[in-house]
Amino acid sequence: MSDGETTRLVAWSQELREVHGRLRDALEVVRDAVDEDGGAEAATRDLLLFCHGFCAALTGHHEGEDRHLFPAVAAAYPELAPTLRSLQQDHSMIGHLVGGLQKAVEASATPDELDRHLEGIAAIMESHFRYEERQLLRVLDGLALTADPAEVLGPL
Repeated sequence: MSDGETTRLVAWSQELREVHGRLRDALEVVRDAVDEDGGAEAATRDLLLFCHGFCAALTGHHEGEDRHLFPAVAAAYPELAPTLRSLQQDHSMIGHLVGGLQKAVEASATPDELDRHLEGIAAIMESHFRYEERQLLRVLDGLALTADPAEVLGPL
């Protein structure tokens, strides 16, 4: 095995940590937009921009995992099938919450209502990321997956 191959194998765990960090940061940008002075109209206008980016990134991340990463993990580590099913259930729940946020933004919801949506997403997202990292980082260090990181973990 060449040094380049070793680096690529180890990089999947690093890639996952980095993507999770960028998604956490993006959520903070959205939450800051809700908290800024300027009233509901300014918050909604900013959220239309920030939410679209954050929601698309989070959705793309989970779709990439479901399509590429989880099948590769399942093939290499069949004993992780229950863990992967649980993670996919989280993806579905987070997708539902993101859809609720998008509808609230489009309906010009109040900053308090938007904050409640974001609080729910933040809580589930953080719990999901921590569980995923505890369960998969060690596995990803040795995963032989040759693919574009943007397809596997989302375009962040």
